[in-house]
Amino acid sequence: MSINKDTLEKIAHLARLEFDEKESDKMLKDMNNMLAFVEKLQELDTENVEPLQSMSFEVNQLRPDKVASPLSREEGLKNAPKKDDQFFRVPKVIE
Repeated sequence: MSINKDTLEKIAHLARLEFDEKESDKMLKDMNNMLAFVEKLQELDTENVEPLQSMSFEVNQLRPDKVASPLSREEGLKNAPKKDDQFFRVPKVIE
């Protein structure tokens, strides 16, 4: 399988990418190299290989949850850059 200019243009359109002729040639070469690599991987015999669920054999060390008293409103607002009596003040983000 290989990628031609038309397929590359469709992929670029879907990905909202734009590039000039020189970049297009490099991208076409790179994508065809990637496909060749995947085709090479398909030649491997994976009959007796267990599938991986993770690339790491490390196990997360979780700490137990501890119930603690919540912050008071005053403590929560103490270091806020802008606040009023009860709330954080933030810039308006919706027009």
